[in-house]
Amino acid sequence: MPIPFSPPVVLAPMAGITNRAFRRLCRESARASGAAGVGMYVSEMVTSRALVERSEESLDLVTFGPEESPRAVQLYGVAPGTVGAAVRLLVDEDRADHIDLNFGCPVPKVTRRGGGSALPWKRDLFRSIVRSAVEAADGRVPVSVKMRKGIDDDHLTYLDAGRAAAEEGVAWVALHGRTADQMYAGVADWQAIARLKEALAPLGTPVLGNGDIWTAQDALRMVESTGVDGVVVGRGCLGRPWLFGQLAAAFEDRSVPDDPGLADVLATLRRHAQLLVDDYGEDKGCRDMRKHMAWYLKGFSVRQQVRQALGTVASLAELDQLLAQIDADQAFNIEVGSGPRGRTSGNKRPALPDGWLDTCDIDTETAALVARAEISVSGG
Repeated sequence: MPIPFSPPVVLAPMAGITNRAFRRLCRESARASGAAGVGMYVSEMVTSRALVERSEESLDLVTFGPEESPRAVQLYGVAPGTVGAAVRLLVDEDRADHIDLNFGCPVPKVTRRGGGSALPWKRDLFRSIVRSAVEAADGRVPVSVKMRKGIDDDHLTYLDAGRAAAEEGVAWVALHGRTADQMYAGVADWQAIARLKEALAPLGTPVLGNGDIWTAQDALRMVESTGVDGVVVGRGCLGRPWLFGQLAAAFEDRSVPDDPGLADVLATLRRHAQLLVDDYGEDKGCRDMRKHMAWYLKGFSVRQQVRQALGTVASLAELDQLLAQIDADQAFNIEVGSGPRGRTSGNKRPALPDGWLDTCDIDTETAALVARAEISVSGG
């Protein structure tokens, strides 16, 4: 079963990041590289309960720009019936061309109730959710699964969960090579990704690898060393949407474009801000842009006073005044700018429900607890 898009590159769903503006920048980068295809760009996570309840925020998260194809939605849920209902809504109302199920979130507010990366430990529940989603999609759109290795090194779930998902008919399985307790620290375990690829090969289910892809060369190394069918890129593109143009060129065996100098980086930063303002209005758009400033400027020389002011920018006019104070005649610092970025916290014992690890089965009391993990707030 081949990956149904080219190049085999996916923008990972990231809360507060992968909105329409950022997806557009990344897609434009791939298209500008001259690639035959542009890959796939996944929405921020939307919760099944909020979607079924038709919350305004959730419906906005699954509203795509006219240039977006395929439209990929990441769905979070812990109740098979609710997940199925959310999938039917997305498909019946023609809101998505692909649905990805989130079983990788390591955030304590999710795992302490048994959701996210904690959920695959309960094997029957995991399988039921995947089955409900695939049945609700009814072959009209593909369904995939994104997950982590497990809760910690003593409670790994990825091989069993990967097989279960494949048996239930998912289009592919994406594995982040870290456990929940690692969060975003340490080094991603690419050997685990290779083991999953080997395990699912007899079933014909593709595997995508995620973790520590900071450059196009990293993506090619992952494919070569693990045999995966494609890659999922998250933190590596923060402040670097042009990475997708580089990835597209690399996978087509073309010359990979150099990283841009600061003048072009500032132009991309400014366009990013404009797209956010166009979508959300100036106040919210500028507030949303603040988190991106340090990522765009990583590795460049910018006066501390200007950096601090960019972190509180409130209007496009103010942004223009601050950008004008930066010496734009600077080359990209490859050693710093192409390295890790975003969250690096980790190595914390995961927050889990009492007795969660005692058994892989789910009883009535535990099921009621997990149901409360069906949070009604999306994008978190």
